[in-house]
Amino acid sequence: MFNSLSDRLQDTFEKLRGKGRLTEDDINVAMREIRMALLEADVNYRVVKSFVGRCKEKCLTAEVMESLTPAQNVVKIVLDELTVLLGSTDSRLTLAQNRTPNVIMLVGLQGSGKTTAAAKLAYLLKSQGHSPLLAACDTHRPAAADQLATLGGEIGVSVYRGDGRDAVAVAQGSIREAVDHLNDIVIVDTAGRLQIDEEMMEEAVAIKRAVRPDQILMVVDAMTGQDIVNVVTEFANRVDFDGVIMSKLDGDARGGGALSVREVTGKPIKFVSMGEKPDSLEVFHPDRMAKRILGMGDVVGIIEQAQKVADEQQMADAERMLREGFTMDDLLKQMQQIRKMGGLAKIMGMIPGMERAMAQAPQAVDDSQMTRIEAIIHSMTLEERARPKIINGQRRKRIAAGSGRTVQEVNQLIKQWDEMNKMMGKMKGLMSQGGGKKGRRAMQQMMRDMNLR
Repeated sequence: MFNSLSDRLQDTFEKLRGKGRLTEDDINVAMREIRMALLEADVNYRVVKSFVGRCKEKCLTAEVMESLTPAQNVVKIVLDELTVLLGSTDSRLTLAQNRTPNVIMLVGLQGSGKTTAAAKLAYLLKSQGHSPLLAACDTHRPAAADQLATLGGEIGVSVYRGDGRDAVAVAQGSIREAVDHLNDIVIVDTAGRLQIDEEMMEEAVAIKRAVRPDQILMVVDAMTGQDIVNVVTEFANRVDFDGVIMSKLDGDARGGGALSVREVTGKPIKFVSMGEKPDSLEVFHPDRMAKRILGMGDVVGIIEQAQKVADEQQMADAERMLREGFTMDDLLKQMQQIRKMGGLAKIMGMIPGMERAMAQAPQAVDDSQMTRIEAIIHSMTLEERARPKIINGQRRKRIAAGSGRTVQEVNQLIKQWDEMNKMMGKMKGLMSQGGGKKGRRAMQQMMRDMNLR
């Protein structure tokens, strides 16, 4: 979503890096470009004015202007202020310890992704060991309860529908249902409208009074521009929500709403939705998002994604690969893990500097390539997967025909496997050599082979 803004900001910093010393005119030009980049991203103009003012004031200090690396200092100042703009610190969901069930109420406009967000939140909480119940309190939108029931069925979470007519009664009934069935969390999906109206607000206030929610979260469509300010301000005044779920953050809009909401309302962004799948709801980390916007990646995020899908079997597989070599089945498992982590494009987007490279060569991170490789591997025999070296010309033709791919594609895959297997052998050598001179030389050679130097 922030690709355009990220490119503009990185271009601005690149111009500064070419200067040994910065003048006040240099700072003024940089701040003007940052201001234009934010306004073009549809960030609220009051937010832009305040943000640029703070950045400029800090950039004009003697510590920055007279330092040996002024450009780096400017980048750090913008990074820090962008982190403050997005919320400074993580704001995780707060649940009451002395109340069962906890009640989480979702509010927002129609089309903001509220019902989908309710299911994603239920999936996240279930994965953390909770037993959530979804309450279908949108009694106005046709088939809203059916949609929630379908989503709940997909993730294995029960949905309470009540009489389907009185939203307040459904909300109250869901609490009793949760108590009877030992659910420790109730997620209340309320009705939305195409615009803010009195009826919607009154119903939301009535549900709030009836169930006394522990947390009220407003679902906001990240593709909304400056209009988001009026919407969240009105909800904050009437319902007094505790935080924001930013939906559709993987869209192609400019992202100004996401950068404006925290500054305007003072309410933290608690979760962001980065896709359509149930597991695409993530805890929002302002510092990581700020780094991604400035092209610094999110290495911590990659590690956390890897930890989610890691298990003891994978550790055993890693030890076996170092001991016995790399097989086609190992390659297949690696691709499956990449899918669990959100796909190749998502992972690459978290690596510093890779988002711009991906924009220039999107075919290089096409997840469909993994599907083609999987088809080729599935067309191999068990022996061929375990010992790819036995795959001769005749076998390659058979594998190509069985997978619907070309012999050239099969040849390319086997070549990639061979390179990975050689790399695995070098890693095994490093482990046996330890940290001496031999080990360091071997590591340097391996880095050259990987084009990391």
